[in-house]
Amino acid sequence: MKVKELMSSNVITIKKDTTIEEIAHILTENNISGVPVINDNNEILGMVSQKDLLYKDVQPRFPAVVELLGGLIFLKGVKHYNEELKKLVAMKAEDIMTRNVITVGEEDEVEAIAEIMVEKDVNRVPVVRDGKLTGIVSRADMVRYIARMLE
Repeated sequence: MKVKELMSSNVITIKKDTTIEEIAHILTENNISGVPVINDNNEILGMVSQKDLLYKDVQPRFPAVVELLGGLIFLKGVKHYNEELKKLVAMKAEDIMTRNVITVGEEDEVEAIAEIMVEKDVNRVPVVRDGKLTGIVSRADMVRYIARMLE
């Protein structure tokens, strides 16, 4: 089976200047775990995943607090925490995206995607034609494909 027969062609995308807050909303509202970052020519610049949001030092570290004599004492400065929040708000997709994105062509065989997902531990593979994004195949798409093959 060709990739173009399996791919989702209605791809949710973001631009490199999309904020972290906007990315989090896009992922949760659309129940997806990652999104391609594209330019105005529909060329892939990178990918942002939930993993990028969690592991690329995007989450601010809350100040440690202890309760003493009925009041709260901050062990680490609130000022530092507020500075971290300001940095977080200023971050954009280009700051956290994975830049070396593995893609497949529409005419490639679906089996190639399974190999990429397993070997590179990715959850989605963008599909391109002439360097432009035309679709995406997710792990869920692959599971549905395998289920159909087993029927």
